[in-house]
Amino acid sequence: MFKLAKYLKPFIGMLIIAVVLLFIQAMADLSLPDYMSYIVNKGIQQGGIENAVPEAIRKSKMDKLNLFISENNKEQIINNYILIDKSSKYYREYVKKYPVLEKEPIYVLKDINEAEIEKLNSIMGKAFLTVSGIEKIKVNTDLFALSAEQRAKISEQIEKKLEALGDSMIIQGATSVIKAEYKALGMDTNKIQSRYIIFSGIKMLVLSLLAALCIVIVGLLASRIATGVARNLRKDIFTKVESFSNAEFDKFSTASLITRTTNDVTQIQMLIVLAIRMLIYAPIMGIGGVLKALNKSNSMSWIIALAVIVLLSLIGSIFALALPKFKTVQKLVDRLNLVTRENLSGMMVIRAFNTQKFEEDRFDRANRDLTYTNLFVNRVMVVLFPAMMLIMNGVTLLIVWVGAHQIANSGMQVGDMMAFMQYAIQIISAFLMMSFMFIMIPRASVSAQRIAEVLDIKPSIVDTKNPKHLGKKVKGVVEFKNVYFRYPGAQEDVLKNISFKAF
Repeated sequence: MFKLAKYLKPFIGMLIIAVVLLFIQAMADLSLPDYMSYIVNKGIQQGGIENAVPEAIRKSKMDKLNLFISENNKEQIINNYILIDKSSKYYREYVKKYPVLEKEPIYVLKDINEAEIEKLNSIMGKAFLTVSGIEKIKVNTDLFALSAEQRAKISEQIEKKLEALGDSMIIQGATSVIKAEYKALGMDTNKIQSRYIIFSGIKMLVLSLLAALCIVIVGLLASRIATGVARNLRKDIFTKVESFSNAEFDKFSTASLITRTTNDVTQIQMLIVLAIRMLIYAPIMGIGGVLKALNKSNSMSWIIALAVIVLLSLIGSIFALALPKFKTVQKLVDRLNLVTRENLSGMMVIRAFNTQKFEEDRFDRANRDLTYTNLFVNRVMVVLFPAMMLIMNGVTLLIVWVGAHQIANSGMQVGDMMAFMQYAIQIISAFLMMSFMFIMIPRASVSAQRIAEVLDIKPSIVDTKNPKHLGKKVKGVVEFKNVYFRYPGAQEDVLKNISFKAF
């Protein structure tokens, strides 16, 4: 197989472009479950509110939050907000967006980066949940009337409950409170939600179109590379065969050379197309899917590990049965072509000696051997795809069952479970693609070996590289002295001690 790798050199530029496009396609495909997760978690469950740091908050609400925030954190929060009241120069700008500004001052979030928002998320999320929890338990309670000792005790109790939750669940819990705050500010929360879902959907559509474009271009490049390699292989095989003498033709039958020039080259061509499309794309999807799935939930990583182990065991068992048969298929094709060619070329002789029945039986045996071998291989390989679909569906059910328990225990979000499921399917699909390649590689490997046998053979008669040019008027004499000759593989000479001159 590797001996024929040199035929890819003229197409190395297109191959690099195809690899880059496949990487872009894989990244786009791997991003889609993330956006689906965002739509479910943030767009539907959180009402389009992405984090626990509100873009605006009433001063009265901020004062309540500050009662349950440490002095250092309180200073960090205030530094990232600007206080707006009727005397502020930005009053007219913000009163349209936040109508409550007519009644009381508000804090508006400054233009800060994602890293700063991540720092504030946990602080403000816990504060929102603490204040909300107290107001639900103790209705009409004046938080400012509570002593520092009482606030500390309440904060400690709520902090213990929040410890079991991850940051994502704290943010999700706080967004419902923030949504109520936005309503109090006079904002249209339905518009916030619909805008987030629409923008996320547009991003998913763009990524899907990008992946589709990459698929089309890679398919075109793969076809050009494969057909180019096949063309060059056929040309070199034909040129090589033209230089053969009788000694080389005795090693390869005419039927075998025809098979090697046509069927074997076609196998290589099909392998190149599929290898560029799948063999490069599948590992990227498999590795990327594992990393993305682990990022969604480490606690369910054992499901993917179990699925991979079962898949590898299944593929290994099936290929142990089918692989030896792949190596015999091409030889049986050679045999069938040989019998067919001999029958067609010797038809008059067969009729003359009335051996039609014998030749029919000989063809039937060759045809039956090839048929039975192909049937055995296909029957074994046909088990692979239904088994993988069964594994895929089983993994999906297992993820739903385990994920549902984690969601019930507030250890996971619904969108994350759905994304984890999609990544698991992508990982199994990657193995499915690689297993399909494993079907093609053994047969193509045999074909490549057979082609290499023809290309590597050294003809016994080789024309000199620098022949001598004789004049126009030349009278030659050929003289044989004591010449002996025997056919290749013969035990005795057919000509012995022959001497003569040819004028």
